[in-house]
Amino acid sequence: MTRASASRSPFLAVLDGASLNPPPLWMMRQAGRYLPEYREVRAKAGDFLTLCYTPELAAEVTLQPIKRFDFDAAIIFSDILVVPHALGVGLRFETGEGPRLDPVTDAAGLARLSETLDPARVGPVYEALARTKAALRPHTALIGFCGAPWTVATYMVAGKGTDDQGPARLLALREPELFQKLIDLLVEASITHLVGQIEAGADVVQIFDTWAGVLDPISFERWCLEPLGRIAAGIWARHPEARIISFPKGASVQALTRIAALGVNAVGLDWTADRASLRKLGEKTALQGNLDPLRLIAGGAQLDEEIIRIRNDFDGLRHIFNLGHGIRPETPIAHVERMVEKVRDL
Repeated sequence: MTRASASRSPFLAVLDGASLNPPPLWMMRQAGRYLPEYREVRAKAGDFLTLCYTPELAAEVTLQPIKRFDFDAAIIFSDILVVPHALGVGLRFETGEGPRLDPVTDAAGLARLSETLDPARVGPVYEALARTKAALRPHTALIGFCGAPWTVATYMVAGKGTDDQGPARLLALREPELFQKLIDLLVEASITHLVGQIEAGADVVQIFDTWAGVLDPISFERWCLEPLGRIAAGIWARHPEARIISFPKGASVQALTRIAALGVNAVGLDWTADRASLRKLGEKTALQGNLDPLRLIAGGAQLDEEIIRIRNDFDGLRHIFNLGHGIRPETPIAHVERMVEKVRDL
């Protein structure tokens, strides 16, 4: 299959079992601050949450990197903290500081949360998806997403992001029954939110577990793997053909193998993943990643060389070229253009 003759999405073809040369390409956080057109819309919106909750603006910025780079997939512009916000958690974004939430640290805080998602919060996401889907060409896939329960819980407990997610880890150790109730609530909310996105037009959903790598194996089993399995089962009960990507940042090869065994269509790899040790896993599931975002900032010969190494290391496997985490705001657009050219011309 060549890009010129493809009648369907190369991205979806890889998720469905094909190995393509060149591989499909997109970037996590591809609709973001490195693009001047995004900054313009962001200024018009006034604040981040308004941008997320205004469907026409969210759809516009979702489409910006597709118009500029012709990526093989668009990911809806939203945020993983939409789910706790829709459950009743106070949320705000402070300039230069990131998200701030009203912490949930005890039974009383948990009891204040709703058991269902507020349509006023999640409805705009679904409308943005429908608008985006209508504007995309058939060969460009549309991705919906949510944060994994563990990662979302870390923000809910601490009220913000922390270096080691210590507040959530301590709560899980000291009060495992309370923490389990929080995870259970997030599992059900995640199923509802992802099903809503699929029904609004998402071709695939990705579950971001940004903080999976801070957990020991026993905790990973309980707080990451088991909830992910429940979410996947809940989605497939409603939509048996739904495609799911899991991105557990920092997970070991063993953990990635356990995740793949759940039946997800692909696992995402961060830039620390040992590609050689993952070839066996790549024979069973699609792999996504894993260019270091800092290499994309640095550019030059080292960027070309690493792209070649990634292409060679995943040769013959089902691979989706992506970064090992989200693109950073300071990334030069010329470097992204070079990456796209290099991936597609090898």
